[in-house]
Amino acid sequence: MKLIATNKKAYHDYFVVESLECGINLIGCEVKSLRKGEVNLADSYCRIENGNLTLLGCHIKNYDKGSYSNVESRRDRRLLANKREIMRMLGKVKEKGYSIVPLKMYFKDSLVKVEVALVKGKRNYDKKETIMRKDAERDVQRSIKEYSERR
Repeated sequence: MKLIATNKKAYHDYFVVESLECGINLIGCEVKSLRKGEVNLADSYCRIENGNLTLLGCHIKNYDKGSYSNVESRRDRRLLANKREIMRMLGKVKEKGYSIVPLKMYFKDSLVKVEVALVKGKRNYDKKETIMRKDAERDVQRSIKEYSERR
């Protein structure tokens, strides 16, 4: 598995309830741009329309050497998932506070996969608590490293 991109903003802004691995429907030179790592998942999200899961707001840069096969960089892309899984997520999304967000994009063998997650929004105090916990863990690791170097 070769990681292409992660959505760090999603981990900061949301609690991940459950995740799902999906394929993605790509056109033209988009795969070549993905191999170069030219993708941004930061402001992207997913929507369920007509029983299909759609990725919106994902930016895949146009391939430099592509010509007529280049498509719009921020177009809507269909995600390929099982109908039962999509309907289960749709039931949860209808509840207040839940949404579907892509977490990471990666190559699995020669196929491009997107990990989407059902997420619930964090409040500001939750974000501050997470930051404080990470800072405390970092300080503990730093002190352990300093202690081991002295010996």
